[in-house]
Amino acid sequence: MKLTGALSFLMLASASAFAPSTSNTRASTSLAASQVTRNPNFGKLVGGYLFPEIGRRRNAYLEENPEMASKIISLGIGDTTQPIPEHILSGLVSSASKLGTKEGYSGYGAEQGMGDLRAKIADKLYNGIIKSDEVFVSDGAKCDIMRVQQVFGSGVVTAVQDPSYPVYVDTSVMMGQTGEINKETNQYDNIVYMPCTAENDFFPDIESTPRADIVYFCSPNNPTGAAATKEQLEHLVKVCKERGSILVFDAAYAPFIRTEGVPKSIFEIDGAREVAIECNSFSKYAGFTGVRLGWTVVPDELTFSDGTKVRDDFNRVMSTAFNGASNIVQGGGLACLDDEGLAEINTLIDYYLENANLLKEAMESIGYDVFGGTDAPYVFVKLPEGKKSWDVFSEILEKTQVVTIPGAGFGPGGEGYLRLSAFAPRDVVIEACERLKVAMAK
Repeated sequence: MKLTGALSFLMLASASAFAPSTSNTRASTSLAASQVTRNPNFGKLVGGYLFPEIGRRRNAYLEENPEMASKIISLGIGDTTQPIPEHILSGLVSSASKLGTKEGYSGYGAEQGMGDLRAKIADKLYNGIIKSDEVFVSDGAKCDIMRVQQVFGSGVVTAVQDPSYPVYVDTSVMMGQTGEINKETNQYDNIVYMPCTAENDFFPDIESTPRADIVYFCSPNNPTGAAATKEQLEHLVKVCKERGSILVFDAAYAPFIRTEGVPKSIFEIDGAREVAIECNSFSKYAGFTGVRLGWTVVPDELTFSDGTKVRDDFNRVMSTAFNGASNIVQGGGLACLDDEGLAEINTLIDYYLENANLLKEAMESIGYDVFGGTDAPYVFVKLPEGKKSWDVFSEILEKTQVVTIPGAGFGPGGEGYLRLSAFAPRDVVIEACERLKVAMAK
């Protein structure tokens, strides 16, 4: 009993060593605000980031209608729902198990990623058209967009597709690259918005837009689902080269491309190595949205105006502000790129593309013009003239309990559209199609 009591005392003492002292909590609650001035760039941001805002509105609806909780279907945020496949999972499990052995344990790794994984990405996903030391492994493409912004700093002008993934705009604002938002146009001063409409096949007339230092381009596109052709990307690279711009190419949805001849990487285009950076991620490849693993490719040939290599500065950001992706997760990444893992990825992609096809057919069957859903997991639905996308979002949520994404959340060019995500389970997608066909019938 004495031994048990002693052990209990030691356990309590040990636990308390990790617990913060609460003796001054009451006294500190009445302290005034700090004397630190807020970063004024954050004051320029309008509202919350899109996807948490969708979650907030969903939660507000459920607070008012708690009986509807079991009926909610999400076709909103592009979050994968299918389990991680067996072979890929085995890579994660094996890497975790090794950490429990003296022989297999590893601590800090290279900030740029495991050499084997960098080499395998260059070989298996790029067929050797890039070099392994140009690959920087990370915790995801979204995080890398901000790291790229840190390399460029506040003194650049950015161009974005309109509509586009909101991270490009919001990080530009945070970095101090923009002025205030123009309340008439809903666009930030000092950002070049490149209109992408159904009339131009969601590919911008880049020659008619003002020059920008940095051009962000996503293909297959989020939210429109448009996948740029080789000819379109050749033109984009040509114009960037002529203008001395740097192209940041977001290829996070590349594995969804099934159309013959449509590039999966910007580096399939001649001259791209001199003008482009490419960001990518395993999130949609292998269901790694919660696992977190991505990469960015910065070619040796890409330089700033003074001849400094962009790659060197990106490496400095990675080395300074990142300790490398998890050893466990990188083991999963290696398994993704085995032949068995690549086959599992193809099966997952086919599953989600079939979901996209079901959504596309459902909306077309009730008379809507629908875009995307062929080489992308997103279906972009054109709303009737005069309909506001946030209003339709609310109407659908209230009538059908289906969560969608209003096109206006991706920029003013998205107004009048609704984005549907194909990442829900198949039975849920089928149910959503039936509900939408009833509620949205013209």
